[in-house]
Amino acid sequence: MDASTAVSADALRTVHERFAASPEAHPGVRSLVADSWRRCAASGVRLDGQRLPPLRTTPEEVAAYRRAHPLAPVLPLFRELLGAGAADDGHVFAVGDADGTLLWVEGDSATVRRAERMHFTEGAVWSEAQAGTNAPGTALELERAVQIVTGEHYSCAVHPWSCAAAPVRDPGTGRILGVVDLSGGGTIATPPALAAVRAAALAAEAELARTPPATLLGADTGVRLTALGRDSAVLEYGGQVHHLSPRHSEIVVALALQSRGVQGDRLAVDLSERELSASTLRAEMTRLRAVLGPDLLGSRPYALLRPVHSDFAEVASLLAQGRVNRALARYAGPLLPRSDAPAVVEQRRALEQQLRGAVLAGPDAGLLRRWVDAAWGTDDADAWLALARRLPGGSAQRAAAAARARALDGERAIPQQVGRHAAVLQRSRS
Repeated sequence: MDASTAVSADALRTVHERFAASPEAHPGVRSLVADSWRRCAASGVRLDGQRLPPLRTTPEEVAAYRRAHPLAPVLPLFRELLGAGAADDGHVFAVGDADGTLLWVEGDSATVRRAERMHFTEGAVWSEAQAGTNAPGTALELERAVQIVTGEHYSCAVHPWSCAAAPVRDPGTGRILGVVDLSGGGTIATPPALAAVRAAALAAEAELARTPPATLLGADTGVRLTALGRDSAVLEYGGQVHHLSPRHSEIVVALALQSRGVQGDRLAVDLSERELSASTLRAEMTRLRAVLGPDLLGSRPYALLRPVHSDFAEVASLLAQGRVNRALARYAGPLLPRSDAPAVVEQRRALEQQLRGAVLAGPDAGLLRRWVDAAWGTDDADAWLALARRLPGGSAQRAAAAARARALDGERAIPQQVGRHAAVLQRSRS
């Protein structure tokens, strides 16, 4: 930290109290910190330290997630560069993922226990939006190394601490993989501490560049996603088959529909008509990443990092090519039929309308018969009528199809008649 911009601990307490009373006023701290405080206020983070960062996963989920995380191979390097010094000097070093979830927290045992009391521990989310201004979260927010000292932390619970952190990038793509941090007392509020985390991040990136990627099981590096006609999608990748929960199915389908990735606020809208909090979404993404692994599920923005071959995209492609027969054969039913996630509902309706329209507009009675024989087409009066018109005149099949169409039309007319009668009664009473 530049000495010319340093503020004493007493002065920081004063400006923190002033900001708490009047958030719209300039807080009188470094611009980096002032901007962060404003972001935290807009996100609803508490200044008083009464709400600690959430613990998003169980220890078992954290362990599984860490094993697959791309920073796991460089953990020995971090221990060599930062671990011994942290243990000797009464500090901790931490490694987190790209969302700010802490994966490893190690160092002086007494300091580790102190850190745990404010939820600076494995599985806790230290993004700015969850923990307020802090080195790991703000480094991820700004995508560069930062140092935060004592009262510069947004939450009062973290005021006894100082920290320095730097993001770690994938040397091949430049994508942020996570963050490395030093936290502790006064010696962390010095230029050498910031230099140490910068050097550790650069050393990790160099090591990752020299390390060949893990060999995937199977020759296909893409993802196979099956979601038609089922409430829980099946995802196949790297020789493994994942049977996803209904919510994870919705997330994966939504990401498959956004091949370039999607920001968290947009994904929340895609998943629920009701307000879905950022913390709830992050928790779900953390659990999903523990299942799929970070080499498949990326963040900032959220994205599937391998080509996705889905059954619903295949049906849409076949329809675009005019191959209606093949599209109907591939169509196993509506997309996640019980889901009410807006992105899924929109895609489900669009695909069904396209396929139904192509079947009803075509001359093939066989396709129409397959449509009305399926669970999703059996009550389609228009399809039964179209089938009747394509069958030979005077045939028993034509008569049966026409009768079914009339019956369905009659059932459809009853609610309309009830509605008209109710309106007449209402007018007569008024």
